[in-house]
Amino acid sequence: MTSSEFGLSAMYRILKKSGAERVSDESADELRRILEEIGVAIAKSAVDMSGHAGRKTVKAEDVRLAAKQFAKF
Repeated sequence: MTSSEFGLSAMYRILKKSGAERVSDESADELRRILEEIGVAIAKSAVDMSGHAGRKTVKAEDVRLAAKQFAKF
């Protein structure tokens, strides 16, 4: 099993805050996997945006713009 950047307990809390009465281990683990995939994709896009702007530093605006590509809300 590979290491994750996100803690499993945080996934339980997110699901509980979203209204779940009970949370299975599999659902918490799947949420963690999906959020990490999305996070990596956003981060890569933000890095590309900062590079395109001629900067080495990734700024919050890069992350916001990159996240808009993935947001459906």
